[in-house]
Parts: sequence; C-alpha cells; structure tokens
Amino acid sequence: MEPRVALIAGAGFYVGPSLARLLAASGHALVLGDPRPELVDELRAGGTNVVAVDGTRDLADPAASERLVAAAIETHGRIDSATAFSGQIITGRFTKSNVDDYRSVIEGCMIAPYLFLKAVVAPMIEQGEGQILMITSASGARPTPGAPLYSSARAGATHLVRNVADEVARNHVQVNAVGTNYMDFPEFRRASGADDPAVRAKLEAQVPLGRLGTMDEFAHFCMPYVDGTSGFATGQFVSYSGGWS
Repeated sequence: MEPRVALIAGAGFYVGPSLARLLAASGHALVLGDPRPELVDELRAGGTNVVAVDGTRDLADPAASERLVAAAIETHGRIDSATAFSGQIITGRFTKSNVDDYRSVIEGCMIAPYLFLKAVVAPMIEQGEGQILMITSASGARPTPGAPLYSSARAGATHLVRNVADEVARNHVQVNAVGTNYMDFPEFRRASGADDPAVRAKLEAQVPLGRLGTMDEFAHFCMPYVDGTSGFATGQFVSYSGGWS
C-alpha cells in the first residue's frame, strides 16, 4: 500500500517539527512547508519520503497554500491530511487599539486559514476523503483580557472551520479545529513576557494544570485528527489550554 500523505504548513516552528516526527513514525509521507534542513535530514535518514516546500510560511499569501498543495499532488497524487497554524499574537486593550491593528490580526488569523482551507478542501473533495486540522486559539472560546482583537479573530477562524466542516462532510472530508493557549513556545513567551521567571510563574498560576503545555504533548493530541485512525469526528473545536477554557 502507498503511505498516507500528510501536509504540514509551517513545519519549521510551533508544533510542526513534533507533529512531523510522529507522522513519520506512523508511516506517512510528508509535505512540509518551510522545514528546517536538519529536520528534513533527520526524517529522511529514518526512511520517510519528505517533500520540502520553502517560502510558504505566510499563509495570508494566496500562493503559499497553493504551492504546498501543488507539491503534494505532483509528488503523490493526493493529500490525506493537512494541518496549518497561523496568526500573529497582538496584545493590548481594545480602547487603545486602532483599525490597522485589527486589519493585521484579521489578515493572519482569518484570511490565512481561509486561503489554506480553500486550497486543501478541493483535492480532498475530489478524492472523496481527507482530514484537515486548523490550529486556532483557545482565546477564541472566551473573552481574553489583554488580547480582544486576537481573541475575536480566532473565534471567527474557529467558526469558519465548523461551517466548512458542515459543507464538506458529505464528501467524507473531516475538518476540525484545536485551540491552544499557554503553550511553551517562543512567540507566546515573547508576547506574554514569560521568559521572565516571575512573569512565567504568574502565567502558570492562571492555568488550572499549573504549567505551560509542551509541543511534544500537543503533537500527540493532534494525531487522531490527522493520522487516519479516527474518522468520525468533524466540525469540532477542542481547547488545549490546561483547563483555561
């Protein structure tokens, strides 16, 4: 049998490397957006078929997702699963914001997922199956003091996922969203100041589980949505935030 083909946009950061390793270990061929060369070397050394597509990190660029999909179709003729995450964390109070701030948030948190979904849904409908996982944010599930623009845009992306899922379920295409918060990765630490131990302690005190989440454990959580083992969930949003939402 031919291996399942998994596409990961932004495979060089956030959960991308950890998820790529797990999918490779489960026998998938991989199409990776902007992976680090050392990750590609590692995966290929383990026998994984890896196609690296550089210059696609900005999913708000219409060409980015189209190039990823084209690489998968040209190489393998299909896409069995597709995962993406996008968006810039912009903090600050609503009363101190301006419309340009909101446009920037919408571009990364709404336009980018829209373009990715448009690109990957079409070939999956044609082949009659597929799994799509959009990683949004747990901040879209509740009011988020200090990040109202980001929170509202993330909520919109999550609801877009649920609407697309309803539309394409008849084609046996699954579309789900997982929303994160309080994750231990550089952009969150930068935006929240968590590289300062005192600030990190205060942040962790806000999380019911009392710590930040890791990329490796999050990758394991994502696997059933993209590895073909669970085919009966679609249109769902799950918060992955240590009990915060």
